[in-house]
Amino acid sequence: MNLRIPHAAWVVVCDARKAMFLRNEGTPIQPRFEVEEVKEASANPPNARQGRDRPGRIQNAVAPTSATEETDWHELAEAKFARDTAAALKRPNRSGLPRDIVLVAPPRILAALRQHLDSEARSRILAEVDKDLTKHPIHEIERLLSSA
Repeated sequence: MNLRIPHAAWVVVCDARKAMFLRNEGTPIQPRFEVEEVKEASANPPNARQGRDRPGRIQNAVAPTSATEETDWHELAEAKFARDTAAALKRPNRSGLPRDIVLVAPPRILAALRQHLDSEARSRILAEVDKDLTKHPIHEIERLLSSA
């Protein structure tokens, strides 16, 4: 990938359930990520245990009755987690607000994050990497992002 991540930049590695906020303590050529914070989504039981109602019905004036789509509670939880992760990029932590941010997430989560970032946070994004690296160890994330 050969991405040059500046010193003190944040690398946010996330998926729909976990977000790791990493800070580059190394150089752009040899990154060394330190964990700033790890956020995990709260437990999300199966849809059957969250909503027991049948799908709603709509009575059309000229056509037969039609059903509405069931609520996907997991999709709602993913959207909330993306919103919370985007909000965390706007809040300073112990090292302050980052000047530069690299987002690493699957395409669907990247889209959800983009939707919730304000223009100031967007201006600090150096790169977006559409990969799911949340289950990789930190040294492997460093290698994958910096090697060609």
